Amino acid sequence: MPFTPDADLELSFAPELIPAEIDAELEKHGLHIRPLASSDYRRGHLDVLSVLTKVGDPGEEAWVARYNELVKAGIYNVAVIVSRETDRIVSTGTVFVEPKFIRSLGTAGHIEDIAVDESTQGKGVGKALIAALTAIGQSRGAYKILLDCSEDNVPFYTKCGYERKGVEMAKYT
Repeated sequence: MPFTPDADLELSFAPELIPAEIDAELEKHGLHIRPLASSDYRRGHLDVLSVLTKVGDPGEEAWVARYNELVKAGIYNVAVIVSRETDRIVSTGTVFVEPKFIRSLGTAGHIEDIAVDESTQGKGVGKALIAALTAIGQSRGAYKILLDCSEDNVPFYTKCGYERKGVEMAKYT
């Protein structure tokens, strides 16, 4: 499948929010970072997420409906890294911005769902993705950017400039 330029895609947010220097560095490895596109179901978005957790396949129509829901909400910024050779997604992650009452009606950023295809792990792709998501959160006005991770991933996120803070709690329903 030939590589699809950004101009030919319906993107979920302004690509200018992604620092050009991050894309330039990825370009050296035949990769491109951009916002999630409405046609990325066919580029393996769910396949990449499956390295992270159990995903399930709702079908393209339901995937596009969720894509449209996230775009309409205006607070979700899903970035993907695409192979220029195959036009397939090799990494994805999200930063969403949460409007707050505290900090003079500030905004907090939350990084979620970081996934890197096994074929590209260990090549700096994850670090580039975290840098891009952090920059997007900052450009959207976040006074802090949070992420949760497993104990095993703490060294990776420390290398990305994050530090351990607090305790995570969860209740699954």
